[in-house]
Amino acid sequence: MLERHLSVPEAAVFLGGERYVRRLIAERRITFVKDKRRVLIPESVVAEYLAARTVPALSQTRRRRAA
Repeated sequence: MLERHLSVPEAAVFLGGERYVRRLIAERRITFVKDKRRVLIPESVVAEYLAARTVPALSQTRRRRAA
């Protein structure tokens, strides 16, 4: 079964801006599909990209107070 592919503006909603998404594509830092003129990004790639860059929150006991 084929998965859904996002256009650059659709992926930009999740990744923080169209310019940033286009830079990721130009630098080949994200997987994409090019169909003639269209550039599409698989939804699973966007999810993996976000998961790889997710930083877990610190627990309440480990937080430092500002001096």
